[in-house]
Amino acid sequence: MRTLLPACIPALFTVMLQAAAPVPLYIDGYAGKISVAQGEKVPLHVSTTAEKYDIEVARLGRERVVVWKQAGVPGAEHPVPEDASAQGCRWPVSVEVPVGADWRSGYYEISLRAADRGGKWTARGARTASDGAFFIGGQATPGSASKILLQLATNTYNAYNNWGGFSVYAYNSRGNNQGSRVSFERPPASQFSRWELPFVQWAESAGHTLEFAANADLEFHPGMLQSYKLVLSVGHDEYWSTPMRDHLEDFIGKGGNVCFFSGNTCCWQVRSEDDGRAFTCWKQNYFQDPVFKTSDHRTLSTLWSHHLLKRPETQLTGVGFLWGGYHRSHGQFMDGKAAFTVHRPAHWIFEGTGLKRGDEFGGKDSIVGYECDGCELEWRDGLPFPTHRDGSPPTFEVLGTCEARWHPDDAEWYEKWEQGRTGAACMGVHERGGIVFTAGTTDWAHGLSGGDATVTRITRNLLDRLSK
Repeated sequence: MRTLLPACIPALFTVMLQAAAPVPLYIDGYAGKISVAQGEKVPLHVSTTAEKYDIEVARLGRERVVVWKQAGVPGAEHPVPEDASAQGCRWPVSVEVPVGADWRSGYYEISLRAADRGGKWTARGARTASDGAFFIGGQATPGSASKILLQLATNTYNAYNNWGGFSVYAYNSRGNNQGSRVSFERPPASQFSRWELPFVQWAESAGHTLEFAANADLEFHPGMLQSYKLVLSVGHDEYWSTPMRDHLEDFIGKGGNVCFFSGNTCCWQVRSEDDGRAFTCWKQNYFQDPVFKTSDHRTLSTLWSHHLLKRPETQLTGVGFLWGGYHRSHGQFMDGKAAFTVHRPAHWIFEGTGLKRGDEFGGKDSIVGYECDGCELEWRDGLPFPTHRDGSPPTFEVLGTCEARWHPDDAEWYEKWEQGRTGAACMGVHERGGIVFTAGTTDWAHGLSGGDATVTRITRNLLDRLSK
């Protein structure tokens, strides 16, 4: 005999099931320090709906080497502040990673993984969630393993990170409103795998030992530079502070060498704040920067080449984005050769390449690409010469070029921009105490990962000569 339930019971049961439905499974986290030395600890800040989660830390280099694991870490969910992009998440420390005294200097990937079986009564399928963070392990005694320091473009990683709603770019920020301050204390973004990792994999496979640092280490730990012969910048090293630049220029003046295997280098000035936990960059809105209202514009957070700063990046690298632009990106030269044309093959960087004047190299792997730096040129007898009117050093010598151009939307606010101008990525060298090489392109490392014999030989010539 069937028992009839009151009409309200099925509806009540449905409500109970809905109330018991599983909450979304997620995990987010960040390292409280992005740069540490051997023997120190890395605080991890994690927010998750999982009861427990696992952590894996691995060094990324020639091989991915797992160095530390911890399973079953108790989970906890923490609120996301409305101003997390600018002021950080302020989550408590969840666990500390003990960096071993024997861990090699390098880029360390933090993998966070959570899993459960779904709801209690419904939606009982297996679920997984994962997130990633990173930190940089430096040498406890700088220079003890290598005289080559690779400073990673961690400021650029942070500039493009829109976690919490805002980066310093309008196109990927909430409501198309770019931020002016970005915090490192939030789940990060990274560009390491796109440019720096291929360089590291080639270098370690070729027998070169590197030591690693963050951009901020040049600002807050400048004494480390005296332990090195050669400092490297690779890929997209776009955001620099005044102390960073001052300290590196002092290093060069005292005989230190630098290789910029990078493009769009030192384009924007930033101001570190809260002991490096965040930085400010007003970019084209420089007139809103509080520094703009003062009589001292040396730290104005806008283009280094801006007339109020009077310190174009060409003075450091020999080249700058103002006279370069895009190649095979942003709609510019999308069918371009992405190769350098050789102009002065007798220079020592070309030793062993067999190149002649007018030869091209690197096109197979598009080494001239994405964002490129150049200088103002005049041509005589088919050879390029810097005019030096743009701040390019008197000793700067152009060894290779490839055409590049700005996208019109990038620079209509900037009084030095010449509409429609075609510039050039300029590979070159200058000397002012130490030797400074610039590739003038973000994508140089792609030639190394692609096995281009000329790119490999030039890079080896530079590292072998300048690290001694």
